[in-house]
Amino acid sequence: MAESTGTLRLLLVGASGEVGRRVLAQALGDQRVAEVVALTRRPLPAAAKLSNVVVDFDALPEDAPWWRVDVVVCTLGTTLRAAGSKEKFAAVDRDLPLRIARLARAAGATRFALNSSLGADARSGNFYLRTKGEAEDSIRALDYPGYTIVRPSLIDADRAESRPGERLSLTFARVLSPLIPRRWRAVTPAAIAHALLDAALASTPVSRVIESGELHPPAPSISN
Repeated sequence: MAESTGTLRLLLVGASGEVGRRVLAQALGDQRVAEVVALTRRPLPAAAKLSNVVVDFDALPEDAPWWRVDVVVCTLGTTLRAAGSKEKFAAVDRDLPLRIARLARAAGATRFALNSSLGADARSGNFYLRTKGEAEDSIRALDYPGYTIVRPSLIDADRAESRPGERLSLTFARVLSPLIPRRWRAVTPAAIAHALLDAALASTPVSRVIESGELHPPAPSISN
């Protein structure tokens, strides 16, 4: 796979979500990226450098040419309520990213960036955080030369779908932001997207976990 300036081919899954849309916009405007291959359930608006492949995520082909990429960015995610069961939630947030990562790695991809969650831990007693942690551990085990895991706190976005509990939490998070430790502050989708891309498109593959507190701009220095 070519990895010089302007020749990187990037596979994006989750392009229709809050974070995925920002990743797509930023990647299309990034001079390091020659092509963005976006796998989606429904067509996206046409754009320069965008190859949109409409797929059935329950029946992904193993030998498709679009697995041959340099970089994969995965922003897939759902909620227990939307999924309808723990099994279906795990299928989207753990099993599908792992399947995509395996197929792209087998085709030669060298970097993988995953949008995870603050507190993700495969040993957690919380099902959501345990599933996220299992996804992280599975990606690490694939031996990508470079992998990036971003663990945002609450995502600061006005979603189209109904998430009453999240909306209430976000309202308090916005009002109380200056009083909340950086680790727990709500994070914008654009900041998450930037962190995913910046690490995934580094000149040499890097492996790191980016915690939520790192996604905020540094506090202004106080001069005398």
